[in-house]
Amino acid sequence: MIKRIKLRTLLIGGIITLFFAVLMGKVFWIQVVEADFWQAHAEKVWSKKKVIPASRGKITDRNGDILAVDAPAYTVAINPKLIQEIGIQEDIIKGLHSILGKKEDELRELVNAKNENGEYYRQREVRREGWKVDQDVKEQVEKLRDDLMKKHEREDVGIILIKEQKRYYPKNSLASHILGYVNREGEAVQGTGIEAYYDEMLKGQDGSLEYKSDGRGIEIPKASEIYTPVKNGKDLRLTIDYTIQYYIEEAMKEAFAELKPISMTVIAADPNTMEILGMANMPTYNPNEYWKGVDQKNFYNHAIKSVYEPGSTFKIVTLAGAVEEGMFDPDDSFMSGSIRVPGQTIHDVKRSGWGAISYLEGVKRSSNVAFVKLGYEKLGPELLKQYVDDFGFGQKTGIELPGEAKGMVNPVYKADYAAMSYGHGTLLVTPIQQLTAVAAVANGGKLMEPHIVKSVTDPHTGETVNTQPKVVRQVISTEKAKEVSGYLEQVVSDLKIGTGRHAYIEGYRIAGKTGTAVKPAKGGGYDYKKQVVSFAGYAPVDDPKIAILVLIDEPSNSELGGGTAAGPVVKKILNQVLQYMGVPKQPAQASSTAVSSTSSLKAPDLGGLPVQDAKNLLAGKGISYATLGNGSEVVSQFPKAGSYIKSGQHMYILTEEGRNLNIPNVRGQSLRDAMELLSVLQVSVKTAGEGYVVDQQVTEVRGQRQVSLVLEPIREEEAQEEAEEEQAASDGDGAADETPSNSDSNLDSEASNSDSNPDSSESGSSSP
Repeated sequence: MIKRIKLRTLLIGGIITLFFAVLMGKVFWIQVVEADFWQAHAEKVWSKKKVIPASRGKITDRNGDILAVDAPAYTVAINPKLIQEIGIQEDIIKGLHSILGKKEDELRELVNAKNENGEYYRQREVRREGWKVDQDVKEQVEKLRDDLMKKHEREDVGIILIKEQKRYYPKNSLASHILGYVNREGEAVQGTGIEAYYDEMLKGQDGSLEYKSDGRGIEIPKASEIYTPVKNGKDLRLTIDYTIQYYIEEAMKEAFAELKPISMTVIAADPNTMEILGMANMPTYNPNEYWKGVDQKNFYNHAIKSVYEPGSTFKIVTLAGAVEEGMFDPDDSFMSGSIRVPGQTIHDVKRSGWGAISYLEGVKRSSNVAFVKLGYEKLGPELLKQYVDDFGFGQKTGIELPGEAKGMVNPVYKADYAAMSYGHGTLLVTPIQQLTAVAAVANGGKLMEPHIVKSVTDPHTGETVNTQPKVVRQVISTEKAKEVSGYLEQVVSDLKIGTGRHAYIEGYRIAGKTGTAVKPAKGGGYDYKKQVVSFAGYAPVDDPKIAILVLIDEPSNSELGGGTAAGPVVKKILNQVLQYMGVPKQPAQASSTAVSSTSSLKAPDLGGLPVQDAKNLLAGKGISYATLGNGSEVVSQFPKAGSYIKSGQHMYILTEEGRNLNIPNVRGQSLRDAMELLSVLQVSVKTAGEGYVVDQQVTEVRGQRQVSLVLEPIREEEAQEEAEEEQAASDGDGAADETPSNSDSNLDSEASNSDSNPDSSESGSSSP
């Protein structure tokens, strides 16, 4: 018996000893072997970390108008467990369906949602329709909740509103391609604008607060805390002007509805700094509602991503090079119509041509032959290519927007160089490259780097960093740039033959160039029903404030060219913007360079010269003249010094005061010219009709001379010829006839399939 007790005692003691041995082993394992793991687990239990989200930097226009900002938002959630207890499933489903537009069957799934244990959830968010809704929707949900609480006499009916924040664009679709957008997860969508390009700078860095808590998660008073301050994103001020952007987009909407193109792009900039004043594409989208079934093409920023054969707007580069090298004589003549270069024949838009015309008339009519002679023959392939490179083509401009294409300049055959001189062939450019090149002529020959961010401000320190204008290189001299501007001004101001006349605005001096590029056909050659029409220009010529490019991809009427399609858009935008900028309109006589025929010479200053010296000076310049009066010195002249003299126009040398002179014959002159001359003679004028003077009568009314002028429109044969040119060239902006190049001009891709065939017998002509 005693032995049994001893055995039992030993057994129990052994078990207890073994238990303590195991326990001590476990303690050792936990405290020594797994010490790090359990220490981390403990800290996780009692240490809490609260993230303090950073506010994304705001984006404004140049004047401080907000374009993008973080705003309060609310996410709608429900409590399925409580809703089931109360039995208001259908009330919740129908109410939220009415407010949020979410399908009833999807809401029913949420209301009946259970976890893996078969229990109803206590909170489920109504994604996506109820995610980060605005204040208006939030108030509707609150009203639904209050009504249900009152109806069922409950303090809670299972509808929850979670306060958050979201990106808000107060101008809706305005400047959407510049801004891009932030999705509802708070992430900048890559490739969509400033939001993506400056994402790291805008989003800042989240802060945090780490503290100790008890087992129930309640903060322990006086426990140590670690606070990491939030660093909000930096604020961006753009170069664009909200008002100018608005004018641009309103003009685009009107033209887009009328012309029904695939797409449309407008860019405006200050040519002196290359600050972008406005940039827009149609079709467009609203970044506040980016998910609403919009075609992905609506997000595409053609202004910097699309490449195309530019057509005749590119002739500005050829003209600038020829003028800079002293190879452009506006009075020199050439035979228009067609020209043969190795492997091809290039035609003007009017295949029969206009006969032998001056190079200045060739510029105004946008003669392809003129520019092949200037670019291919006079400059030569190597020098032409050098100017194309110097003007920035084939290279990215460096604008602060994602996805910029660099285009392509890849001439191989002689035919390629000839086609490049008038904007076709193995040449693909972007709209922003085109505008930058035009601005270089406007600002005195400086190629500038375009930029769209004016300044960056740190909201914590208030420190602001301004973007400084950057000159890439001087491409032509200031003097030659002014000369080129004078020729481009006549493209707009010559109201008879200038291809840009549809952009003419009385009182403003506008320079520009129109263009129509025919798109390549899939099987080779060109499809003349598919064109890219454009207008590039700037104003005022003597002190440019704005450079603008309007590009229209495939207007529904393929007979429209850059002059008739894009010109009126430019006119509407410039008329509004120049007045908004405070640029005064000049008086008609002071500002008008509008002419109705070829102008190539400027009237010399004859003031005070002896009559014979004045006659010799004019004869030496080949200018015909008429002398009025019997004096020995020139008292005044018409046209005034510095004015352009039209082909066949006389200069009038006045040697006495106007009131003492006989009335000259003004038949054949325009009303403007006749009025200017007669005003010098200090006589009153009475007119009948419109057009050009066909008859004049001098009478005396109360002791004062009065001239009665009878005016009639342009002669029928001239009107018919002009109408034929309008039809064939769409205001001088007709399509290319034939082109040996098989360039793939694609407004959605930078890729090109260019290949010039040296054996081709015909070439196309791009229209002006």
